[in-house]
Amino acid sequence: MAGQLKEVRNRIKSVQNTQQITKAMKMVSAAKLRKAQDGIVQMRPYARKLQEVLSNIVSNTEGEVGMSLATERPVEKVLLIVITSDRGLCGAYNANIIKMAKAVIREKYAAQQAKGQVTIWSIGKKGYEHFAKNKYNVDPTFKDIFLHLSFDSVQACAKAAVKAFEEKTFDAVEIVYSEFKNAATQRFVAEQFLPIPKIATKEGAKKNDFIFEPDRDRLIAELMPKILNTQLFKAVLDAHASEHGARMTAMDKATENANEMLRNLKISYNRARQAAITTELTEIVSGAAALQG
Repeated sequence: MAGQLKEVRNRIKSVQNTQQITKAMKMVSAAKLRKAQDGIVQMRPYARKLQEVLSNIVSNTEGEVGMSLATERPVEKVLLIVITSDRGLCGAYNANIIKMAKAVIREKYAAQQAKGQVTIWSIGKKGYEHFAKNKYNVDPTFKDIFLHLSFDSVQACAKAAVKAFEEKTFDAVEIVYSEFKNAATQRFVAEQFLPIPKIATKEGAKKNDFIFEPDRDRLIAELMPKILNTQLFKAVLDAHASEHGARMTAMDKATENANEMLRNLKISYNRARQAAITTELTEIVSGAAALQG
């Protein structure tokens, strides 16, 4: 009985130590989330407006020169930029992004995958480790971006994707990531990066008449790469905030579970102690009765 009580005490101590860790991790993630959330909240309206401007220009200058990044061609070779995290302990966050990437491959690019023509650029170590382990064609060049997250490091990835598309190394580029909503909610999405998507216009609708200053070709040549860089950076910031939100939520749930385990263990400990006391009293009473007899 004494051994059982010691075992329960050890388990209680172990759960209490684990709970301290989960509480600390939750606080750290909450602090990082505030900073990451400020970044994406400030960036998102700017990035969306730039994307809207770019899509409008592309939609209204169809077939004109200087639009190579918006030119659709038969899709034979595909690039997926999959944004995961470097670390775990964030619930199903990484698993859901990987699941989304696999769904995109299965539903849209199954024929290309069968020919080995789907390449994955993983931003974040967790995605790279999974795809490498499962024999996907995955490139590790940009997997460490989160170690020193900056616009320049993300811009290098965007420029490499644009160059590969222009050189026809890939015919389509998509980004798979988690769009940040709030600390407890993320939306897992796949967005077309290249060719630049056009805005669907209603039949009979008039085209927008843009006045370009400086000239159109020069403006598009300058504007397109910058907007694409911003679009990828926005996706990375979204994923960064989503990761911290998911980790904070996961650690909060783990702390709650630890509380429940402690409650059950303390009940078990008290029952075992009461049983031990009852046994000792029974033995004393039985011994006294034997002496009297």
